[in-house]
Order: sequence, then C-alpha cells, then structure tokens
Amino acid sequence: MEKSCTLLVHFDKSSPALANEIKEALEGNDVPAKIDAMRKAVMLLLNGEPLPQLFITVVRYVLPSEDHTIQKLLLLYLEIIDKTDARGRVLPEMILICQTLRNNLQHPNEYIRGVTLRFLCRLSEAEIIEPLVPSVLSNLEHRHPFVRRNAVLAIMAIYKLPQGEQLLVDAPETIERLLSTEQDASTRRNAFLMLFQCAQDRAVAYLLSHIESVTEWGELMQMVVLDLIRKVCRTNRAEKGKYIKIIIGLLDSASTSTAVSYECASTLVSLSSAPTAIRAAANTYCQLLLSQSDNNVKLIVLDRLNELRSAHRDIMVELIMDVLRALSSPNLDIRRKTIDIALELITPRNVDEVVMTLKKEVVKTQSGELEKNGEYRQMLVQAIHSCAIKFPEVAGNVVHLLMDYLGDSNVASAMDVVIFVREIIETNPKLRVSIITRLLDTFYQIRAARVCSCALWILGEYCLSLSEVESAIATIKQCLGDLPFYTLNSEETDSSDTSQKPSQVNSTATVSSRRPAVLADGTYATQSAASETAITAPTLAAGSLSSPGNLRSLILGGDFFLGAVVASNLTKIILRLEEVQPSKTEVNRAVSGALLIMVSMLQLGQSSVMPHPIDNDSYDRIVLCIRLLCNTGDEARKIWLQSCRQSFAKMLSDKQLREIEEIKAKAQVSHAQPDDLIDFYHLKSRKGMSQLELEDEVQDDLKRATGEFTKDGDDANKLNRILQLTGFSDPVYAEAYVTVHHYDIVLDVTVINRTKETLQNLCLELATMGDLKLVERPQNYILAPESSKQIRANIKVSSTETGVIFGNIVYETSNVLERNVVVLNDIHIDIMDYISPATCADVAFRNMWAEFEWENKVAVNTTIQDEKQFLEHIIKSTNMKCLTPPSALDGECGYLAANLYAKSVFGEDALVNVSIERQDDGKLSGYIRIRSKTQGIALSLGDKITLKQKGGGSS
Repeated sequence: MEKSCTLLVHFDKSSPALANEIKEALEGNDVPAKIDAMRKAVMLLLNGEPLPQLFITVVRYVLPSEDHTIQKLLLLYLEIIDKTDARGRVLPEMILICQTLRNNLQHPNEYIRGVTLRFLCRLSEAEIIEPLVPSVLSNLEHRHPFVRRNAVLAIMAIYKLPQGEQLLVDAPETIERLLSTEQDASTRRNAFLMLFQCAQDRAVAYLLSHIESVTEWGELMQMVVLDLIRKVCRTNRAEKGKYIKIIIGLLDSASTSTAVSYECASTLVSLSSAPTAIRAAANTYCQLLLSQSDNNVKLIVLDRLNELRSAHRDIMVELIMDVLRALSSPNLDIRRKTIDIALELITPRNVDEVVMTLKKEVVKTQSGELEKNGEYRQMLVQAIHSCAIKFPEVAGNVVHLLMDYLGDSNVASAMDVVIFVREIIETNPKLRVSIITRLLDTFYQIRAARVCSCALWILGEYCLSLSEVESAIATIKQCLGDLPFYTLNSEETDSSDTSQKPSQVNSTATVSSRRPAVLADGTYATQSAASETAITAPTLAAGSLSSPGNLRSLILGGDFFLGAVVASNLTKIILRLEEVQPSKTEVNRAVSGALLIMVSMLQLGQSSVMPHPIDNDSYDRIVLCIRLLCNTGDEARKIWLQSCRQSFAKMLSDKQLREIEEIKAKAQVSHAQPDDLIDFYHLKSRKGMSQLELEDEVQDDLKRATGEFTKDGDDANKLNRILQLTGFSDPVYAEAYVTVHHYDIVLDVTVINRTKETLQNLCLELATMGDLKLVERPQNYILAPESSKQIRANIKVSSTETGVIFGNIVYETSNVLERNVVVLNDIHIDIMDYISPATCADVAFRNMWAEFEWENKVAVNTTIQDEKQFLEHIIKSTNMKCLTPPSALDGECGYLAANLYAKSVFGEDALVNVSIERQDDGKLSGYIRIRSKTQGIALSLGDKITLKQKGGGSS
C-alpha cells in the first residue's frame, strides 16, 4: 500500500554530496545555515530520499534548539520520516523523540506547546503517543487559548485512532466539562467539534440544553452546529422539526453572519421542502445577493436561486422582483444569470412589473457611464423580446421605447431591436400602424446596413394604406438623396459647377486632363477628358436633409447588397401603391421615380468612382425589379405581395414549434446527481431470486450507475476502442483500451510476454503530438514468461485538436545486455470525442462567422447524389447540429445551403456552412467551409470531413 502524503513540493537538487552538506550544516552553530539545511532535508524526504543517516544528527543537534523556525521545520521532518519498519513496528530510535515532545508540551513558551500539539494530530503510532497523553490533557488548563484549542484537536485526533478509546477513556466527559466553562470561541468550536465527531449523543444533548443561546454563539461554532444538524437529521428524520426551529432562529437573528446565513439556507433546503422553509431560504439568498459585494459570492448565490427555481418555481415566482434587484451589479455575468432566472419565473401576473424594470434598465444604458452598455442593452432587448413573445399584451408597452435604439452604435443591439420589431408586427396586428409610423420617423437614424435591410423589409411588407405607402416612398427617396449618385463633368462645366454648388462635389478633386488628338484630316486638336465625381450630399432644398442620407452613405461606400434590398422593397411598395392609389398619374410618377433610382444604382455600380464594381447577384436583382415594374403580371404580383409574408409567418410558427419541442425534451431529461442513491430496482420487483442471480443483477445496476453498463449491440462499440499496438509475431504483444473523458484520456494497456524468458525493466514509453500531455511516466515492471500486465497511462487534453500518441516498449533480458525496443503503432485521438451538437441564434452564428479568423474550405467529393442525404451524412459524421430549419430545406431545387454548429468540451465554437449543387450529370459539387476561433479545430474538422464525405449515407 502506498504511504499517505500530506505535503508534496518538487525539489530536483538531489545528490550524494548534498546529504553530507546538510549533515555538516546541522552539526554547526550557525542558525541560518541550520534552517537552510533543515529545509533541504525536508525537500529531499518529500521527494523520496530516505536519508537514514541524518536522524541521529537531527536528534543530537536540532532537537535542543530553541529557535522557533528550527522547531517548526523539525516537526515537519518528524512528520515525514518513516517511524515504522517493514512489519509495521515502531522503530526503536523513535523513543528518542518522545522525551523531546514531552518537554515541548511542558515548555513555558505557548507557541512551542501549540505547534507540538498540532504535530500530534498527524501521528498515528500509539506507542509514541501513549507516554504523551498526560501532558496533552494538562494543556487543556493552560492559560493561553492557542494552547487549549490545539490541545482539544490533539485529543480528538488521538481518540479517533484504533487504540484511542484505551488511551483516552474519559475524553468525551473531559471535553464536555471544558465546553461548559471555556470562554474562547475557537476552543469552544473545537471542543464541540470533538463531541460531534466522537460522541454525537453528548453534542446533541449539549445543543438541546442550550438551544436558546445558539444565536449568541460565535460564527465558527454555529457552522459546526449546522453540520451536526445535517448529520442528525439524515439518520433521524422524525426530529427534524426541533432542529429546523434552530435554523430559523439563526436566520431571524440580527447578529448572524453572512456565512452562517448562507449555510442555514442551504441546510433548510436540504432538510425540508415545506413552503415556509423554502421561502425563508430564498429570502436569505436574495438578501445575500444584495448585501455582498464579491462577484463570486453573487454568482454562487444565483446558482442556488436557480436550483430553487427548478425545484420550487411557485415559491420563487413571488421573489422575482427581489432577484431582479441584482441587475444593479455592473458585472455582465451576474446580470446575464439574473435575467435568465427572471425569464423562467415570468407569469401573467408579474410580467408587467418585470418588463417595467427591464425598460428602466434600458433607459439607464443611455448614460454611457458603464463600459459595456451596448452589450448589456443587447441582453435587455433579448429579454424584453422573450417577454413580448410569451405575453403579447406587453409588446405595445416596450416596442416604441426600443425603436429609439435602431440607430444604436452597437450593431448587435440594433439588430436585436429590429428583429424584435419584425416579429412583433407580424404577431400583433393591432400594433402595426403605430410601429410603421414610428419606424418611418426613426428610419433616418439607422446607420448599420443590416439594420437598414431589415427595416426596409418591414416597410415593404407592412405599409398597406395609401398614406403609409406614400410616406415610405418619400422616406426612402429622402435617405437616398438627389440623383444621380455621380456626375460626368468636362473641364469647363466642372469649374462652373464647383463654383456654384460646392456642397455637391466630393472632397476628392475632379481629375481632368488635356491631351492632343489627331483629327481626320491629319491636324492636331486639344480635347478634355471627362471625369466622374460622386455626389455625397443631397442638394439643400425644402424638406431634404442637411447631411448625407444613411442609405446614400452606405451605397456610396460600396454596399450594393443594400442597394438591391432598396430596389426590391421599393418595388413591393410601388406594387401596393397601384392597388391603393386610384390616380394612374400618381402611380406612373412613382414608378418612374423608382426606375430612376434603380438605374442610377446600376450606373453607380458600373462606374469607376466606386472602389469595386457591383456584384452580379445585386445587379441581376435590381434588373429583375426594373423589368417587374415595366411589366407586372398577376402571378408575380401575388408572389411579391403575399408569398413573402406567408413564408415569414411559417418561419415564426416553425420557430415556436421547435422551442416547444426543446422545452418538452428538457423536461423529460432526468439529471442524476453524484450523491443520489442507487435504485436497485431488480431487488424490488423480483422475489425468490438465487444469491448468484442477485449478485449479477446488483453488478449490472452498479455498472449502469457508473456509466459502464453496455446494452445489447454496444459491445461492438466497446471493441472499437481497443487498438492493437504491436504485431502478433513481436516478442511483446500490446493492445490498448482507450477511454476518452472530457479533459483526459486513459490508456489501459495490456502487455503480454510471448517469450520463454523473464523480461526485466519493462517500460512503456509514450510521447504525444498536438495539445496532449503525458501526466506521469509509467514505472518499470518485471514480466514472467507468457504472463501479462495491465499498465495504465493518463494523458491530459488542453484543446480540441486531433492528437497522436506514439511510443515503444523497452525491456531487458538476462541473456542480452542491451535494451530491446518494440515500436508501437500510433494512436490517433478523434476530434469527435470532444465535439457535441449545440444550438445558437442565427444572429449569433453570423456574428461568430464574421469574427472567427480561421477557415478551412473543403471541396465536395462524394458518390452521394442526393443533397439532403449528403447533408445528413455530414451531420452524422461531424456530430454537429443543423441550425437551418427543416422548412427551409424542403423541396427539390437542385442546390442546398445549410449551417451546422457544435461546441467542444472546452467551450470552443465550431461553425460549418454546407453549400452544394447537383450538376447535370447527377453529381454533387460545392464547398464545405469550417470556421473556428482556433486553428486546431478548423483543421481537424476539415480532415474529418475529407475522410468521411465519400461514404454513403448509411456509413
């Protein structure tokens, strides 16, 4: 059996000469040198050097020393050295230290007495302790509390020894008498702890006889009282009532410390599920949440409140406003956890109060005092969004307030607001008119292209009346500014125009040059080269903006996708104008104005003013809108004005169904706690079983409880974990069973000696590549002929990356002097063992896709000819979750695009986009793009996909 070690400090300066240096320093009279030598001796002993020749030197030259540091190091030395021989008998020389220990226990200095008593707590040899017992008992009456409290601990440690009751027959009675007269708080705590550990009946009797004064006891003793209550109530549940009264009394006492209050609340929850007890515990947690300044304490308390929420939701609903007061903390983690708990406690009765509190917090974020106001505002917007979806009646109270943040500098927060507005306007038709009016008023404040695109879609779909349609057209034109977006100027017109309208010209100077040209008759002439100038500001006219419009600035910046969005939604608005406007003249005027805008965008995209030309997709979309306005058919009108909104409504309904299914799935999952009792259901349901059958059933239950139980058909999966490391013809055969946990890998290597000789100093030498680290080197073994040995190796994993373990087996034989080496096969650790499917919002996915810098692009190369079958095969091979809803993958169109997402056990995100198209010959082509924050996960996942994508859907 391995010896227990209470202290381990690395020290790598071991050498034979060092032991002699230590011995010489200890024999000298130099106190600092002696202290340094004792330190080195302790270090060597801790690292396995026995130093047997040093003991007598320590007894002769160190024991008599009066220096406190030397005495402390001496006690460490005596604690570490072997005090028994191989048979467990105390070494004769140990009797030499008994007299010194007795003298220390009677020393006039209280420090020497105290540290010696503390040292006795770590001794387990009764032969050494027995002569010291009278001196230990006499220290219970010492004048200094430091000595008395350590004397109580020494008595408790001695009493717990196998021979302790013979050494200290009346120890409980002695400690009980001390407890009744002692005034020092620490000594009283240690005395009560000794009764609790060694004589529980006496501790219970003392507690019940002083039940009225428990609230006046010190914090340390009250903590021990709570430990005693928990232990007693587990064994005797019938008496819980009287002990719960003690806990309630501690909670109600004004002098109770915060630590005791927290433990009281935890004890109440563990002992009782009565509403009164749970309510008292929850109130205590809420008070701690507000009174404590340490963020770690707040997070721990929030975890406890969340546990109460999951088990006693009805009671926690009453305290939702108390929980929300934790939003006053500036820490984002605390705020996030507080909001998550509150969202689970919302009911129709308290939703108005919760939303009002969240609205106030949103207004506070305008102050700009805090660093992460934008992120906090985004969190609040998402919470309000969730409230409005669950309880539509509160949407009207918050939607107008949030629309003020459409122009927020934090794009993520502004996107959350506009997505919230888009969903509310569909699910709450009563708010449509007021939302459209508010959106038209605040549209010019929007500065982000993505937010503009979503706001334009809302205007295109939900502007229904004549006034709304006309206002929408006017707003879009106003934000686009005067047309065209750029002008063609010759030298003469350029000089006159710039003198008359300086505000219309870009800050970059107009470039014009003169060069000679050869005319038809052979003579020379001078001509001016025209230049292109983009107009960045609209002309200052009545009703126009005094600064560049937001749409104009974004389009001139090269965002032609936004230009295509403007064109398509302007087309929708014009088509709706044809339905609600009786005057054909007004309709034709609006159509011509829209056509002029679209043509101007196309001209801008093809001009040399822009840093890059318009992309083909945006160009084709704008051209489609022009054609549609020139010749509109009934079928096209139906698609543009009805089908788009129907698709959006279907998307929302699918989203709600998925959320409901996820809630049901979470409710069905049972989470087993580590300390839960194992339910041997076989023993309950079957009678008359033989002893052998009972043992088999119990063994199965234990395997199931520890996760080792394999169902029918799982044996093949278990065999897949066994890897052959050497060949059958090698003198040493080895195979490994690989067990992958979250943060470590365990290799159970079976080594078999296939020779007729004894193998000496056989060692398994391993090395790793990647983010793997061998914890400790396996020791050497002696392997008899044709015998086997199980060798275990632990490897730590620090990141999600495909790693390789390689090595060899080294051994010696009696016939051959040199060492023999058997090279092992490499063990490849699969990245799939660390990746699990996960889900995230579409906005979060897009943000991560834009932020992550590592990308791995894998070309599609497969024999599968069906897009959906190939997607399912990739999902199964990569152990990822498809974020694209099934409704978006319906139909047969010849191409498919889907987003996949997973998280590793280390919290790393893995993003995958699958884009494939079926060619005319039936083969699939396209790309699979992987993005991640780290290079390892992108490369490893790409290699996995490359290997797996050629297989069939059933592989």
